[in-house]
Amino acid sequence: MPLRSFLFAPGNHPRRVEKALTLDADAVILDLEDAVAIAEKPATREAVVEAYGAARTGLLYVRVNAADTEFCHGDFNAIVHPGLDGVILPKVESTAAVQTIDWLLGNLERERGLAVGGIDLVPIIETAKGLRDIDAILCAGTRVKHCAFGAGDFTLDVNMRWSREESELAYARARVVTASRAAGIEAPLDTVWVDLQDEQGLEASTRLALGMGFQGKMCIHPNQIPVVNRVFTPTNAEIDFAERVVAAFAQAEKEGSAAIQLDGKFIDYPIVYRAQRTLDAMAAIRAKASK
Repeated sequence: MPLRSFLFAPGNHPRRVEKALTLDADAVILDLEDAVAIAEKPATREAVVEAYGAARTGLLYVRVNAADTEFCHGDFNAIVHPGLDGVILPKVESTAAVQTIDWLLGNLERERGLAVGGIDLVPIIETAKGLRDIDAILCAGTRVKHCAFGAGDFTLDVNMRWSREESELAYARARVVTASRAAGIEAPLDTVWVDLQDEQGLEASTRLALGMGFQGKMCIHPNQIPVVNRVFTPTNAEIDFAERVVAAFAQAEKEGSAAIQLDGKFIDYPIVYRAQRTLDAMAAIRAKASK
């Protein structure tokens, strides 16, 4: 399943949740955290679980409240049921937090007859402390197979100005991507784009994330989905070139060569591996579209 676009929907707005589940996002995140007022959090859990049975086009995740809040345990106790594909865990700052949540999630799965480890767990790195300890967090021996970067809380935490160009986020983004790779997990998900009127800015931010090694981006409005999906989908030219690279190199290997030229470009194993990655990504996108 491709993970290009993750759309947030407030869990306490049933109509917005219903609509979100019909859109072309690869995953929808029903939110129990920032989008829900404190007084409404407990009641929203039931509404979120009711959405599990609705028809949907992609995966269904829930963003719970942070591990150090009074709401986190209740969130997990309420939401772990068949139909839940994954959990987004905000403001992760330590291995203890992610290990504890993984333990809790595993026990709830076991008690409720679900496959242990089957529910995805995505920690969001969005504080200076979380970024500092990201290597340990991602190597903590849990079910985590990809993380996310949250620039809103991160820039608040470090008193950073979040500019349109996002140059100030380069270090944090690079740390999240390289730490994910070093931990042997999948590429991470990039932060949201908050200016709903600036589609050009969204596209630039998405292309920057793609170039830095992210596999997808979180979204806060349905109108952002087509842009994000398009940027994270290989173009026809990229697919054509990748197919020709793989085919030409396979023929070269049969003839005892491990380096060739194609369209005036030098082709060796790293280029071939990147081409195959492009084809694998497109295969996943096509498989989703055919369902």
